Amino acid sequence: MHVKLQHVAHARSGDKGDISNIAVFAYEPAFYPLLKAQLTAARFKAFYAGAIKGDVLRYEVDNLEAMNFVCHGALGGGVSRSLCLDNYGKALSAAVLGFEIEVPDSLRPLLRGAHLLPVA
Repeated sequence: MHVKLQHVAHARSGDKGDISNIAVFAYEPAFYPLLKAQLTAARFKAFYAGAIKGDVLRYEVDNLEAMNFVCHGALGGGVSRSLCLDNYGKALSAAVLGFEIEVPDSLRPLLRGAHLLPVA
């Protein structure tokens, strides 16, 4: 089944200058291999449809079941250079929770908010 990332992980963010850091943490250890396989740096960048102008680097933190994405050219020059407030770290980390991920039906009971998902 396809679900939004918000059902399998949460995100935290930070920004400095024109670089945004977005960390994605799996809610359950069983979700982490799915995240590693499906949430690549390329797919992460493509999800933002041009909002991230530079490279996206992905760092895996296996012992925390997390990945940190360092997004260069993501903040329109940084807070002090841009008139647009919607593209700063917190907005970017909230947006990635809409990324779709494939999860085996057997993991449905582990999903956050599974009761809100349609039954197949």
